[in-house]
Amino acid sequence: MGRIAYVNGQFVRHGQAVVHIEDRGYQLADAVYEVWALFGGKLADPEGHFARLERSLGELRIPMPMSRAALTIVLREAVRRNRVSEGLVYLQVGRGVAPRGHAFPDEPIPPSIVITVSAVDRAASEAKAAKGVKVITTPENRWGRCDIKTVGLLPNALAKQAAKERGAAEAWFVDELGLVTEGSSSNAWIVDADGALRTRDTNANILRGVTRYTLLDVLREEGMKVDERPFTPAEAVAAREAFITGAGSLVLPVIAVDDKPVGDGVVGPVAMKLRRLYIERARATAI
Repeated sequence: MGRIAYVNGQFVRHGQAVVHIEDRGYQLADAVYEVWALFGGKLADPEGHFARLERSLGELRIPMPMSRAALTIVLREAVRRNRVSEGLVYLQVGRGVAPRGHAFPDEPIPPSIVITVSAVDRAASEAKAAKGVKVITTPENRWGRCDIKTVGLLPNALAKQAAKERGAAEAWFVDELGLVTEGSSSNAWIVDADGALRTRDTNANILRGVTRYTLLDVLREEGMKVDERPFTPAEAVAAREAFITGAGSLVLPVIAVDDKPVGDGVVGPVAMKLRRLYIERARATAI
């Protein structure tokens, strides 16, 4: 059985899924998205993702395409039809279809919605985490509302490609003050030289990462203190450990920044412990 997508009320074969040529998400990036990790066929961090989806849509004045309860049913059905147990679910909601124009349509139009499901090789992911990954840095060049999870991701895509070409897994954006904001598709963390966990606060121009939020809750339960304070690339290199968080990466150790080793240049115990604790929490609370 091939992959199945959900597009504007219908389940269709992935290769036959299409959107209208004047869909504003396609033409103007007038859309938002969410990505859920799947554990045992269930959606991880459900409350965080639904809350962020609703906030992003509200910031763009796009109505929810359906109730949260109805959307949960559709997401679960997409997972069932694709027969995926461990993987990712992608949801995109846009303003809808209208003759191209920068301003919103005068008359209300129904939002567009697309859902796809893909499998993840968890064994390969664990092997990658055990080895650690490299990151590069790149100047911050994104728009000033990165807190909204829009599909306007060209700077992120270019940064990720630059990382790929340099043998790295991620790119960290660095602002005009020389401070790391976040990764192209993840939040950035370090265990600094004093042993404190540090990650940038969400009052800055960064996405309110759901995996980040859940991990903060795990850290509170573990009695581990977090300093929501930015750091420089040099501080990351001088740190004991570094890692990234996201629905796709979960908690992924970073062993080098711009080809300079972080600490001893090997995966550290804190990142691997937090990866295990996060996965345990995500599996236990998935719906």
